[in-house]
Amino acid sequence: MTGQALWFLCLLLFLDGATFSFASTVLLLHYGRYHPPVLLAVAGGASSALGSSIQLLLLRWILGSGQPWMKRFAPSREKLQAALKSYPSASFLALVTARATPLPDAPLKLVAATIGYPVHLYGLATFLGSMPYFYALALIGSKVRIPLWVLLAAAGAVVVGVLIDRWRKRRASRSSA
Repeated sequence: MTGQALWFLCLLLFLDGATFSFASTVLLLHYGRYHPPVLLAVAGGASSALGSSIQLLLLRWILGSGQPWMKRFAPSREKLQAALKSYPSASFLALVTARATPLPDAPLKLVAATIGYPVHLYGLATFLGSMPYFYALALIGSKVRIPLWVLLAAAGAVVVGVLIDRWRKRRASRSSA
């Protein structure tokens, strides 16, 4: 069945890594019941790292583009300055550590894109960091059979929470201006 195939999971993790990177937790918890955790950690980590490397290249292109239509896709100058101030260097170890946790690695990715961090090192760091995290998620998925609807509902709740948070921040910045 395609829905349980390892290649299909790898494709989804690649696409997730190349875009918004919010579905990997749900995917690994779900696919943990179909494949050994070590296999998911290695194959899934490689797929996600490749997607993240593509995303880094795209982010670099967006940041370096002088096209006016691209400016709406690029982070604001304030966000860039805040990220650079918080993370003055996107070192290999910092990237590995950030990827090995469930915390968002977007600030480090932004710094890596801004400073021109080598894509091959970024890909390797995200691969090495994602393996233990992906292994843990796949192991949990293999031991605890969480229904897919529960995983999707939880992911939906997180997305709704993020959207509400952004809406509130935007509203607060307008009222203070």
